[in-house]
Amino acid sequence: MIPPAESLLKQSNPVLVSKSAERKSLKGRPLRVSPQQPVDSSPVPPPPKPKSISTETTRQENKDILTAIFPPREWMEGNQLWVQQVSSTPCTRTDVVHLEELLDRKLEQRRARLTGICPVRRELYSQCFDELIRQVTINGAERGLLLLRVRNEIQMTIAAYQTLYESSVAFGMRKALQAEQGKTDMKKKISDLENETQDLKKQLNEQKAKCDETEKREKEKRLLEEKRHTEEIQFLKRTNQQLKTQLEKIITPKQN
Repeated sequence: MIPPAESLLKQSNPVLVSKSAERKSLKGRPLRVSPQQPVDSSPVPPPPKPKSISTETTRQENKDILTAIFPPREWMEGNQLWVQQVSSTPCTRTDVVHLEELLDRKLEQRRARLTGICPVRRELYSQCFDELIRQVTINGAERGLLLLRVRNEIQMTIAAYQTLYESSVAFGMRKALQAEQGKTDMKKKISDLENETQDLKKQLNEQKAKCDETEKREKEKRLLEEKRHTEEIQFLKRTNQQLKTQLEKIITPKQN
């Protein structure tokens, strides 16, 4: 296991718990209970009353709460198991100033973005918030637990927004793919319609040519009919004139 990375959360010095061989031997070895010592019947003087019992109890309770908030880190180095507890040392004003300087230095070293979504900046500020929770919990467990509740609410809100963002991105990708597919289909449909339009234009031109040819043929036919009709009328007029002349010649001698 790789040792945990350096964090803004202040930790105590790591402690070697056991080696792998010792852990195996401890697992296979039954627990032994030391024999009970005989009770001494002689009167035992009462132990001296410790000073500031309530203060020590409060510190121990705060330390237990701090351990529950930030569980110890464990990692393996070779065959050795190391455990590192969170530091329970009270902080001073100098520690807070140093924390701010360390935060700024890490933001610059890891090139965190100043604006927008930046996982590096979010991670460092989360570590800084955890360190502030640690500092407050040492002095007052209630305030530390309240800050822990605020931190969990913020993390839950960020996780919800992240899920919403991922869902939106997936939805946008699906819509983009659908739009691309629809674009391809639309291009094919447009191409088919253009080909159909060209065919219809070709048919229209053929029909126009046929119509022009038919109109020209009918016009020539009409002109021939008109010419023949005119010639027939002229012939009938000449025939009528001749008959009229002959009739006049016949009628004129009779009158004489």
